[in-house]
Amino acid sequence: MNDSSHKPVCIVTGSSSGIGAATALLFAQRGHDVVINYASQADGAERVAQQCREAGAQALVVRADVGDDAQCRALAQQVRERWGHADVLVNSAGISTKFADIKDLEALDAEDFAQTYRVNVIGTFQMARAVAPLMQGRPSPGIVNISSMGGRMGTGSSIAYSASKGAVNTLTLSLARALAPAVRVNAILPGMVDSAWMRKLLGDAGFDERRKRMEGRALLRRIVAPEDVARTAWWLATEATMQTGQLIDLEAGFVLGP
Repeated sequence: MNDSSHKPVCIVTGSSSGIGAATALLFAQRGHDVVINYASQADGAERVAQQCREAGAQALVVRADVGDDAQCRALAQQVRERWGHADVLVNSAGISTKFADIKDLEALDAEDFAQTYRVNVIGTFQMARAVAPLMQGRPSPGIVNISSMGGRMGTGSSIAYSASKGAVNTLTLSLARALAPAVRVNAILPGMVDSAWMRKLLGDAGFDERRKRMEGRALLRRIVAPEDVARTAWWLATEATMQTGQLIDLEAGFVLGP
């Protein structure tokens, strides 16, 4: 354990890009040491870690597939050896195997569902289980799960994706019950996010078309940026000390739009 063991520690899964990267950097800027987790994008993870170090944080980069329980537990063990504790876990790792029209019931197969649930649902559970012991005795520790409005509305990149996020919402409630009163557990449900992952999934033309449609309906006339999600995660993890089992919509007023 090193000399910075008194600082709060934030673990962010899937933090080599997008929401996870923005979240790790914000926590680093606001006084946390951070754990940058990735499954395949090593270069991206190192870039985020360097940004966090430049912000004054210690950054530990850990490759781990959250769908593999042994790797989740190994990540937690590295945090224990490095700092001895964790204060925040942001479960940002997530996948969607393909973009598939909701009305096309032949677009997905059982393997698409299995792969999606393995990371989005099982991975979220396994990380919470592995990290929770590191949070015992810390002042108001929190877990924040990154879900999606698709999990509430049955929309999104595919039925498998939206169903997995609906499961994350229910998992959040169950974990809030299971870990109370020691650890708070909440979820953020973003609408469409302006991210490299979303642009890759939809293609440039598809992304622009969907963004215009979403902005046209949203009361605030915008879509969500990764930094918006990061700020909400910060609030839930560090300031909303009376919040647990909450599903926080973050969609710029899209649901209330015409």
